[in-house]
Amino acid sequence: MRLSVLRRLAWSPAAPAAAKHGGKKVSCRALPLLRPGSGCPGALLLPRGICGTWGRLDKQRGSGSGGLRGSAASEIIESSRKALNLLQRQHPTFKPALAVVQVGDDDLGQEIIKNIAEEIGLNLAHICLTRNSSEHEVIDEIVKLNENPKIHGLLLRLSKESNTSKILNAVKPEKDVNGVTDFNLARLVHGDIHGCVIPPTASAVVKLLEELAHTTLDGKKVLLLGVQGPLEVSLQCLLQRKGVMTMSCMWKMKQLETMLHDADMVIVGSAKPKEIPATWMKPEMTSVDCSRDILWGQNASGEQSVRSSEDVGQLAMAMCMQNFVKISEQWIQTQQYKSWNLRCLKLQPLSPVPSDIEISRGQNPKAVDVLAREIGLLTDEIEIYGQTKAKVRLSLLERLKDQPDGKYVLVAGITPTPLGEGKSTVTIGLVQALTAHLKVNSFACLRQPSQGPTFGVKGGAAGGGYAQVIPMEEFNLHLTGDIHAITAANNLLAAAIDARILHENTQSDKALYNRLVPLVHGERKFSAIQLARLKRLGITKTDPGSLTDDEISRFARLDIDTSTITWQRVVDTNDRFLRKITVGQASTEKGFSRQTQFDIAVASEIMAILALASGLSDMKERMGKIVVANDKKGQPVTAEDLGVTGALAVLMKDAIKPTLMQTLEGTPVFVHAGPFANIAHGNSSVLADKIALKLVGKEGFVATEAGFGADIGMEKFFNIKCRASGLVPSVVVLVATVRALKMHGGGPNVTAGAPLKKEYTEENLKLVSDGCSNLRKQIEIAQQFGVPVVVALNVFSTDSPAEIDLVCEIAKQSGASDAVPCSHWSYGGRGAVELAQAVRRAANQQNSFRYLYDLKLPIVEKIRMIAQKIYGAEDIELSPTAQSQINRYTQQGFGNLPICMAKTHLSLSHMPEKKGVPTGFILPISDVRASIGAGFIYPLVGTMSTMPGLPTRPCFYDIDLDPETEQVKGLF
Repeated sequence: MRLSVLRRLAWSPAAPAAAKHGGKKVSCRALPLLRPGSGCPGALLLPRGICGTWGRLDKQRGSGSGGLRGSAASEIIESSRKALNLLQRQHPTFKPALAVVQVGDDDLGQEIIKNIAEEIGLNLAHICLTRNSSEHEVIDEIVKLNENPKIHGLLLRLSKESNTSKILNAVKPEKDVNGVTDFNLARLVHGDIHGCVIPPTASAVVKLLEELAHTTLDGKKVLLLGVQGPLEVSLQCLLQRKGVMTMSCMWKMKQLETMLHDADMVIVGSAKPKEIPATWMKPEMTSVDCSRDILWGQNASGEQSVRSSEDVGQLAMAMCMQNFVKISEQWIQTQQYKSWNLRCLKLQPLSPVPSDIEISRGQNPKAVDVLAREIGLLTDEIEIYGQTKAKVRLSLLERLKDQPDGKYVLVAGITPTPLGEGKSTVTIGLVQALTAHLKVNSFACLRQPSQGPTFGVKGGAAGGGYAQVIPMEEFNLHLTGDIHAITAANNLLAAAIDARILHENTQSDKALYNRLVPLVHGERKFSAIQLARLKRLGITKTDPGSLTDDEISRFARLDIDTSTITWQRVVDTNDRFLRKITVGQASTEKGFSRQTQFDIAVASEIMAILALASGLSDMKERMGKIVVANDKKGQPVTAEDLGVTGALAVLMKDAIKPTLMQTLEGTPVFVHAGPFANIAHGNSSVLADKIALKLVGKEGFVATEAGFGADIGMEKFFNIKCRASGLVPSVVVLVATVRALKMHGGGPNVTAGAPLKKEYTEENLKLVSDGCSNLRKQIEIAQQFGVPVVVALNVFSTDSPAEIDLVCEIAKQSGASDAVPCSHWSYGGRGAVELAQAVRRAANQQNSFRYLYDLKLPIVEKIRMIAQKIYGAEDIELSPTAQSQINRYTQQGFGNLPICMAKTHLSLSHMPEKKGVPTGFILPISDVRASIGAGFIYPLVGTMSTMPGLPTRPCFYDIDLDPETEQVKGLF
């Protein structure tokens, strides 16, 4: 049971703390020393020590040596102070903090340690627990301190009852200032003096023995009397390294008298029983006492040889500070960037290539914590979900903030066809080639698949063949629940809108105000988010009772104009019948019904915010800015006005962390966020890219995929994502296939499930040549942004050598720095080595990256520039609704945001059937909406829908579960 806790690290050194619990009060004035508990004396503890002879007090030597020992302790403390100060100068953000868990209220040594802490500049956290605290309660406090990244060292001060092996080993070895975890002791036993932390009591005893011996300890016989547990182990190891022959026995052993006569020195670890005569001790023998309580016997002259010396305790305190400095140095070293020590997984490709799911299940992935260590992640930087995936904490960005970024590669594609181009497969094959075959650190950053396509028309999205993320079932189904969190947050906001409208329509100003600011325990208070709303309204009052009637009305009423609501509910399923619905038809809603719709979850603005946020606070701020509607005066109504921002942040606090997985060859992958490119900005998260760029190191590569064609995903990557992240791309990899180019060249339509026509399975150079017009256009689009382009031709078995050579030649003639055929689908990373080499060369070329447009341009001009320069349109045509919305957003101050076009992905134009490079068309803009939290304006082109529908035969017909093995079937 905890009685007093000083948890914050903003304290001055050794700040006092006191708290009440259950009517009792315990004061924790300063950091107390660890007190030895019987049963394992000195194990983790800094005891009151007595040094001298047993049976006769040598006052002269005791006085002199005591002074020397005090001097030794002072010297160690002073050297610790200097070392700690040096660490802080070299690492200004390092704030050394030591925590103590004390069981019981013994204040022994508190003032001494307080003085030491003040002298060396050490922050202290002190957890006081009652003597009768259970083992579980003590361990619970230790675990909290273990997980606190601001605590660098941990000391235990235990009662007899709490001095258990479980409690001692609950301390993280890297925070174990007293070095008594099994891990630290094992290092000591194996002779790893530099890697382990030596128990300070053992260090102090050995140092005192050396002083008392006046010469070397080599050849001495030392008896460990009544010494047990970790102290016994550590003393034996330390003394034996100095050439000492050690003997151990308990007080009541028959051989005790003989062993005492044979020993040169004695280390006492527990109180001497009265029945043991003092005469067994040789008068000239030196002893160091580590016991908790000493009952001295009578010496030869009849004098009571009782001393109250604190030699062991004082010196052990100093050694404790020395250990803390060592741990701090080790902690700082762990914070530095580490070279990867990656063990890649071997592939044995089969021919013909099995199904994706067979390949995935045929490879045994590494445990995710092993992968994390291999790429330099710390234990407290990952949150493990099962065996093969883990969330990565954003604290890594702060730790590696001074680490240079690696090279940034975008994988885009030609305009997609039903035949598939394989951008995900190329992305994964590229990083497998870089890391597993060229030994260059690389990371793939992919989006999380939506349940809509997975169960609808596309199936799995983890790559394919021998270039995929594993396990593919986990990748495609739920993953770590991010999309579910987005759905929950989105729909909470939607519910808040309708509920607020209902309550405002059915209550007076006063009744509404009284419910919004209720009387609780006789007191009314504004919440933090309500105070922020008052500030936005220009009301400076903080007392709920002081508002005027007008101020009450302004505060309580949002006056939402229901015809302007743009916030929709979402579900992560293709469900066409939710494209338009009516809500509020129950009698309890009192006739306040309205038409609305569902979007697919990945189209939610919260998904876009997740993908563009730079951190938790930025995500929360962005969600507060979400505009859900206008009020009846035409002013925007936000999530912050509805008071729901904090709740949204709570639902999204775990989703903001990227998920770590691996490729078939054991190279790392981040899976995070999943906005569609046709109805959102179509890129994985900024945070995943930023973390990966730090982890790969200066010479490493991060390959991130943009959705659909370069005209959509790549354009939004450059104009939206790069603006949000501040990152500059090094190279674009543009993916194409021969058969997709044939379709763009006029090849016949493809029906899902039907055999391919001969045009796609036989050589046809004319179709390929004609279709390369789309490839040229996509290369031209990339060149407008000033980034080198490498074309990756994803090879199929039906492609002829002449077709492959033709595509590569046309690509180079069109301005690509290189064009490379790839066979990673059949061979894994080995089949993409040439592509990886081409990407490395291109990344070293001159890069003149630039944005397509200036944000200060009017919204209409930015839309027109995208339509003309990217899509090839002759002009744009705005509907009256679109023009009205543009006028409104401009008037509301949102005109300087980038543009996110919502357009079909199947054509450069708004007409899905128009393949190749359509020209001369007018791009119709039917509506314009704003994602203010995400930070962009998104025009809807033509009849673009934000809720896909299921086909006649969805993929779910083939998806099944084996109830005995629990294996998923049918995911490719």
